Amino acid sequence: MKTHLAAALGSVVLTAGTLLGAPAAVGAQTAPYPTTPFDVTLGASSVRGTLTWYNRSVGADGTLRAASCVRVSFSAYGASGNELGNRITSTKCSGTYPFNIGLPAEVPGGAASVRICLEDVGTNALKCVRYNRP
Repeated sequence: MKTHLAAALGSVVLTAGTLLGAPAAVGAQTAPYPTTPFDVTLGASSVRGTLTWYNRSVGADGTLRAASCVRVSFSAYGASGNELGNRITSTKCSGTYPFNIGLPAEVPGGAASVRICLEDVGTNALKCVRYNRP
């Protein structure tokens, strides 16, 4: 009986030692979210940066360069063309201003496109460019 107990205990110790000495499994690496550079320029004013396409939102990170007084509007659209969300910067005058904006896109798969517009102080769109999700 002692022989069987000793053999069983030895087997458990050997198995535990093998498992503890094994290298840890490498976790699955997730791909980074897709990005799209953007540039909307009108005269000396511009808005430039990067769109990051998340599953249910879009991040817009960049710089507004204002020659006069302008603001920027961002609108996210679904695959069917319906607007999912929008954000507008405050009006900025004669300078360079960084921004980091999140646009809601609460549909499966997120936004299909984003429209970025330079606007005057009267909220009139001066120039707009649409960027599609890669």
